[in-house]
Amino acid sequence: MTTPVLAPASDAPGEATAGTGPLADAQAQLAAAVRTLGYETGLHALLSRPRREMTVSIPLRRDDGSVEVLTGHRVQHNFSRGPAKGGLRFSPAVDLDEVRALAMWMTWKCALLDVPYGGAKGGITIDPRRYSRGELERVTRRYTSEILPIIGPERDIPAPDIGTDEQTMAWMMDTYSVSVGYTVPGVVTGKPVSVGGSLGRSAATSRGVVHIALAALAHRGIAPAGATAAVQGFGKVGAGAALFLAEAGVEVVAVSDQYGAVHRAGGLDVPALAQHVAATGSVVGFAGADPLPAERLLGLEVDLLVPAAVEGVLHAGNAAEVAASVVVEGANGPTTGAADEILAANGVLVVPDILANAGGVIVSYFEWVQSNQAYWWSAAEVDARLETRMLAAWGKVLEVAAERGLSLREAATVTAVQRVADAHLTRGLYP
Repeated sequence: MTTPVLAPASDAPGEATAGTGPLADAQAQLAAAVRTLGYETGLHALLSRPRREMTVSIPLRRDDGSVEVLTGHRVQHNFSRGPAKGGLRFSPAVDLDEVRALAMWMTWKCALLDVPYGGAKGGITIDPRRYSRGELERVTRRYTSEILPIIGPERDIPAPDIGTDEQTMAWMMDTYSVSVGYTVPGVVTGKPVSVGGSLGRSAATSRGVVHIALAALAHRGIAPAGATAAVQGFGKVGAGAALFLAEAGVEVVAVSDQYGAVHRAGGLDVPALAQHVAATGSVVGFAGADPLPAERLLGLEVDLLVPAAVEGVLHAGNAAEVAASVVVEGANGPTTGAADEILAANGVLVVPDILANAGGVIVSYFEWVQSNQAYWWSAAEVDARLETRMLAAWGKVLEVAAERGLSLREAATVTAVQRVADAHLTRGLYP
């Protein structure tokens, strides 16, 4: 359907873009896309606000017998294209505005990759490193029971994110299934394969990042063999991206985590580094590299920079130091709006998060399809379908950017917003 051109929107409905932080950046990106598309203020207002929010208290009996009360959130941004989809994170930095921003970005990510979902996100304000496995299980199960009325395989399908993993998803699936009286594998994705997970899901985000990184390097005329890269963050996404980049012939010269960074001019032995991290919990102290102040990693002279940790790490205070030719956003929201402008002025190609790290939601979709059909695909089939989807979206973003004279982020957001708006306008407003 061709979306009608309507009266121009104001910069933002209400106070949506006031302040700083991920939500302000998300709202500013939406406002820019709405202006480009010429949508009316009412449609902008609808797209700028979550469809539903739930904040819950999570009482936890600690192993020592004491009781602590935690706070959790689930935000469902949009359902125009299908059930909501988005991760659950455990982090001390979680707050409602962050979850709102991440839910909105999930809507655009799903639309850009043309998977039939809307966007959602969940979070619990907790540092999982301070809690035992049993305590984390109790937190997960209580949170699931609190949000149970708004989740389900046709309503909202959680997945892992920062601080959570496939075991977390298994606990969520079991809690939901016990509550309804039968096993429902499709209520979450990112589960262990033994309980209905998909082959290839755990590495999907990292593989997707690398598919896009190699395409972006090629777009800049840079071959993988001998190209250099720095990866900020060595968790699930960053570690996998570093491994797959090294397998492709890229020299990963530096990586960092929350404790520090390491550097080796000729390229790190990434598998050995991964073993070191598994044994020690950090990249710090790796014998095959030199220590590096973590803040210096973002300014290294490399072909490729992959911020794969948390949001807001590239900002007005450090963006001018970025010397990479290409930035591929492995994390959600790692680049602020002010940093985007600086990077563009300096000729840095930035591939936005809603494209670059979408591999996880693509294979989550594949897992959901497999769960609903009870028919499982091979790892090779999953990986091939993932690459096809990622490169198709990359080609679409390049096409829109060239046609409209936009940055890749602007082109990706315009494409996604238009698809969501088309679905909304086709379905209509009820009542």
